[in-house]
Amino acid sequence: MAINEDLERIALEERELRLPRFDAQVAWDLGTRLRTLAVERGFKLVIDVRRSGQPLFYAALDGTTPDNAEWVRRKSNVVARFHRSSYATGLMMKAKGTTLLERYGLPAADYAADGGSFPLAVEGAGVVGSVTVSGLPQRDDHNLVVEALCAMLGRDYPSLRLEAEQG
Repeated sequence: MAINEDLERIALEERELRLPRFDAQVAWDLGTRLRTLAVERGFKLVIDVRRSGQPLFYAALDGTTPDNAEWVRRKSNVVARFHRSSYATGLMMKAKGTTLLERYGLPAADYAADGGSFPLAVEGAGVVGSVTVSGLPQRDDHNLVVEALCAMLGRDYPSLRLEAEQG
């Protein structure tokens, strides 16, 4: 898929995957759903669900390293700053031929515009937090989060997910 098609699909995901509410229980449910998917599939992931910088769920599965935790922190910083998924932000930077540092002065030590962090938006309130995973290739990290949100919200995952990259 071309970058513009991916960006359109991610914008659709961000519009469609809004929560009716967000609290510690919802964060726990989402985090445990992601953890269950990861364990069932043998993924080595770090999972983080937060509300405005407050960690509500965190899990580091066997085989992860402190580097995965750093990726989670840096990707969730992108969502907190732009209220867009970290993957969409990275694709937008790529399409414009720039980086977060060049365009916004945001250092790579604190911001990673790579897939895996998704804004948690509540109907009528906007973005209130993020859900982030690290451990898979960035597109797969993104799709796993979308899959878990679709399952929680009763949405059709195949109609929203990003297609596999070609080539």
